Amino acid sequence: MVKRENTAESQGSGESVSRPGPLEVLREARAQFAELTGLSAESVTTFEQTEDGWSLEVEVLELARVPDTMSLMASYQVELDPRGQLTGYRRLHRYERGRADAHRSGGR
Repeated sequence: MVKRENTAESQGSGESVSRPGPLEVLREARAQFAELTGLSAESVTTFEQTEDGWSLEVEVLELARVPDTMSLMASYQVELDPRGQLTGYRRLHRYERGRADAHRSGGR
């Protein structure tokens, strides 16, 4: 059994390619997410390396309204493999841009 640490095999060539760094993963994740959903990430609120690759949460504008504070925002969890390729995403919640904290319940 061959153990690989922070490298990925190139198909057919047998040469090692280093694992992408956090900035490269973030850029690629945002680009892949935008291409798949048509939504552009306004911010990344969480970003972490996991056993299976990378996980991040992005905030996007889903529906622009006037005034802007009434626009609908959404938070998405995005999962990536160790090479930074998007493997899945899901919407966590939607909220109006003007809300102080979309994660807390009870407050208005």
